Amino acid sequence: MKKAIVSLSTVFFLMFSSQAFAEQVDYQKFGRIATAVIKEDYPGQPVKDYKYQGRQKVTANKVSDAFEFTVQENNAEKKVVVVVVHDLDNEKILNISVKE
Repeated sequence: MKKAIVSLSTVFFLMFSSQAFAEQVDYQKFGRIATAVIKEDYPGQPVKDYKYQGRQKVTANKVSDAFEFTVQENNAEKKVVVVVVHDLDNEKILNISVKE
C-alpha cells in the first residue's frame, strides 16, 4: 500500500512540475518577445524595470501573458504594458498590444 501511495505521489508531482516548467518556458519566450517590442517602440530609451504580470485564459486554447516595463523617456518614467496573446496548441502569436 505504501509503495502505491509513493508511486501515485511521484506521478502527480512529475505531472504538475512538467506543467510548471512548460509555463516557465512560455514566460521566458514571450518575455523576450515583449522586450524586443519595447526596444523597437522606445529605441535608445533605457528600460528601468520589467515585471511579469501573469497569464489569463482567453479561450480554451488561447492565453495572454502580460509584461510591465518601466521605460525612461525624456527624464520621466513611463509604465508600459505589453500583452502577448498566443495559441497554446501551436505556440503561434495571435496579437501583441502595447499600452502606456
